[in-house]
Amino acid sequence: MLSPEKQLEIIKRGAAEIILEEELLEKLKEDRPLRIKAGFDPTAPDIHIGHTVLLEKMRQFQELGHEVIFLIGDFTGMIGDPSGKSETRKPLTKEEVLENARTYREQIYRILDPEKTRVEFNSSWMSEMKAEDLIKLTGHYTVARMLEREDFKQRWQSRSPISIHEFLYPLVQGYDSVVLEADVELGGTDQKFNLLVGRELQKEYGQKPQCLVMMPLLEGTDGVKKMSKSLGNYIGITEPPGEMFGKIMSISDELMLRYYELLSHISLEELNDLREKIKSGSLNPKEAKERLALEIVTRYWGEEEARKALEGFERVFSRKELPEEIPEFSVSASDDGGVWLPRILKDAGMTKSTSEGVRMIRQGGIRVDDRKVEDTSYSLAPGEYIVRAGKRRFLKVRVSR
Repeated sequence: MLSPEKQLEIIKRGAAEIILEEELLEKLKEDRPLRIKAGFDPTAPDIHIGHTVLLEKMRQFQELGHEVIFLIGDFTGMIGDPSGKSETRKPLTKEEVLENARTYREQIYRILDPEKTRVEFNSSWMSEMKAEDLIKLTGHYTVARMLEREDFKQRWQSRSPISIHEFLYPLVQGYDSVVLEADVELGGTDQKFNLLVGRELQKEYGQKPQCLVMMPLLEGTDGVKKMSKSLGNYIGITEPPGEMFGKIMSISDELMLRYYELLSHISLEELNDLREKIKSGSLNPKEAKERLALEIVTRYWGEEEARKALEGFERVFSRKELPEEIPEFSVSASDDGGVWLPRILKDAGMTKSTSEGVRMIRQGGIRVDDRKVEDTSYSLAPGEYIVRAGKRRFLKVRVSR
């Protein structure tokens, strides 16, 4: 193992806050594998690279020789995490949670070493808990302390409903740390309250409190809001290589360095050298971004697919050529001789709805045969066309009579 001080330096990379740093250093000096816990609620089937910020930190702990526990919150997932929510979340069914948990397990091993990863489900102990045990657990925390939590406080002040079961979420998450006897828990900055409950409950149960390593919430491709599938600013780890590569190349130069810090496997020394070269102008940010895109696409798809993605990007964006493979869509013209373009976009799967297609046209995001479409009532007459949505999506459309 590396020295405790060097380990701490690596652990601190990209971390937003550590509670408490001196406690963590003391744990590292015990010269034993620490139990590192990170919980994931399987509330959606797909993982995007925003989720992988925690997974990458877990990978670092694995490489440092510590025991990583990937906790799937199948029990808490049915409650729904109230963090940052202005209203009660709709709980998922057990079937939905289990199906999402299955896909999580398939995806996490693209980052974590399966031989060194301990997977647990918190239903294995929570489902066995009797009513009197749950009452005892709730006796370890007060309503006043719960209402110190910002989202609960705001909802209480605005008289918005707070369901009793929502108070159970941070308690159960904290109790997971008791059961697993966690030395360290990882989580996003939005999880701070829940993570602190774990420290308090461990003290209540006579355990040494866990240290907390909180990671920032990764901004999406827009560089402003937290990465989210619902906001459309996400990069999914199962997305096609070319799409993934293009999205990474679309981020700002400033955001690129943040992605490097939180997602890249290059060393701290290499990262600092990269920053200095970009600052001095000896390294073009575009070249640095290509390196990042190649690294991330290789991680999920392999070197050959990453190389093809780079070549495809250069062909389309540098040489202004069309991609080698373009999906095709055929449609018959209506009685008036044309087909409304937003309808084609929706039916071909390029947009979720015709209204989204209309919005993209208004925003200047739709081109037909490399000409920008500005009229939201635009229709395609019989013929063949190349339709482009945004920067990376192409469609060959055949309109027949």
